[in-house]
Amino acid sequence: MQEVFLRLWRNPERYDASRGTLRSYLLIDANARAIELIRSDTARRGREDRTTRLARPAPVDVEREVWDAALADHLSEALDSLSEGERDAIELAYFGDHTYREVALILGQPEGTIKARIRSGLMRLRDRLLAVDIGAGQSGGDSWRMT
Repeated sequence: MQEVFLRLWRNPERYDASRGTLRSYLLIDANARAIELIRSDTARRGREDRTTRLARPAPVDVEREVWDAALADHLSEALDSLSEGERDAIELAYFGDHTYREVALILGQPEGTIKARIRSGLMRLRDRLLAVDIGAGQSGGDSWRMT
């Protein structure tokens, strides 16, 4: 109510006696301020909730981190077992996100040669990872299948 009276005190010209009584004017203004306050408070809580959700760190999944580290080690070992040509072509295509044609240009080799190296390298990677029981039954197991 104090805000309503202060608004009237600071801007008395806003009240127009021809449109209604002073009591009606004050009640309407008080209602409008109450609605404004509720909307403002609701918006503030929504912002705080979103900020809290975004700022909350994701729970650490130790088991998943250990699995990812082991998988990375096996993948690194499997990549090291490939020939230099196969490894370079696969790294550029999959980790460097290059097309066959771009890999061929970078390595200065025919596109058909690059495709063959990538295909044979992926098949050898699959066999190597399956030998250590990675790939079969895992969520990404079918990603090694060549089509």
